[in-house]
Amino acid sequence: MKRWIYADNAATTKLDVDAFAAMEPFLIEQYGNASQPYAFSRLVKKCIVEAREIIATCIGAEPDEIYFTSGGSESDNWVIKEAAFSDGFKRTTITSQIEHHAVLNACAAIGRLGYPVAYLPVSDEGVVQPEYLAQHIDNNTRLVSVMLANNEIGTIEPVEELAKIAHAHGALFHTDAVQAVGHIPVDVKTLGVDMLSASAHKFNGMKGSGFLYVRKGVELCSLVDGGAQEYGKRAGTENVAAIVAMAIALRKNCKRMEAITRRLHRLEQVVLKRLSSSGIDYRRNGSSNCLPGNINLSFRGVAGEMLLHRLDLKGICISTGSACDSVNTRVSHVIEAIRVPSEYAKGTIRISFGADNTEEDAEAIANALISIIQK
Repeated sequence: MKRWIYADNAATTKLDVDAFAAMEPFLIEQYGNASQPYAFSRLVKKCIVEAREIIATCIGAEPDEIYFTSGGSESDNWVIKEAAFSDGFKRTTITSQIEHHAVLNACAAIGRLGYPVAYLPVSDEGVVQPEYLAQHIDNNTRLVSVMLANNEIGTIEPVEELAKIAHAHGALFHTDAVQAVGHIPVDVKTLGVDMLSASAHKFNGMKGSGFLYVRKGVELCSLVDGGAQEYGKRAGTENVAAIVAMAIALRKNCKRMEAITRRLHRLEQVVLKRLSSSGIDYRRNGSSNCLPGNINLSFRGVAGEMLLHRLDLKGICISTGSACDSVNTRVSHVIEAIRVPSEYAKGTIRISFGADNTEEDAEAIANALISIIQK
């Protein structure tokens, strides 16, 4: 059987073994509905409470500020749309040009309904500069939504400064922290955010589960009407197994974060030093302040799609910063926003290492890239 080298952890991660083990009882034995009052459901209800407490502790929040959702896309849509629709004056939403499509498409949806949306430019390193926000915001702004870390280039944004500017103008501040939670330290009080989105499968939890942090005192309308789950804000019987797995995975990632970060930085250096010594013409995109293990590279005169497929034939999984249709190759909106020169832009790939990757993996990826490009 072919041995795969998986280096697309920014897309999704492997389910943690301890998280998987924690799920099993709730799939087979403890399957009761947490909303029921009888004894059979007490353990289920207790474990939901404990999971909420664990997650809150990991991000510096209070348990009753955590709302379980199906993931980052749902959490982002909840914030963007409900913040807009709850304001009869159609005040402005501000976001950045490099957000995940869960935010960008939600903003486009409210824009089509007549709600004003402003898109902040970014620097060549993908940073939303505080002065950019200060120039665009006014007292008619309802919400500012800027991601904590970019999913394509890994740049970590100055969210704490941006949130202060938003609050000075009476606006709410939301951050899509899907790529950040479980990978870099996140404290909602230090960041000063009002709302924060996260997705479990990005930190070794289950797909289809996530959470939304909502600061106490912030009013957010119900997402789904029905039962009283999630403090009456999101009806529907809870996915207890996934919720428990999410809490276990997040706590484990937070405990080993420093060690994993050091390891990922070593893997980055293996790839970058090998490429640089080969004489291949490439550039690394993003800021020096970026997510550990996220390497976004653009190669001069090379097609990123070709690299992805050739690496795939060698059993290596990465992602690309462009997409082909029958006629054209479309460069990612992030690569466009940071103004990567055209001779490099179409040759963009992302390597995103995770906890299971080794230095041998990094060497193999670098050697495969050199071999493909030099041929």
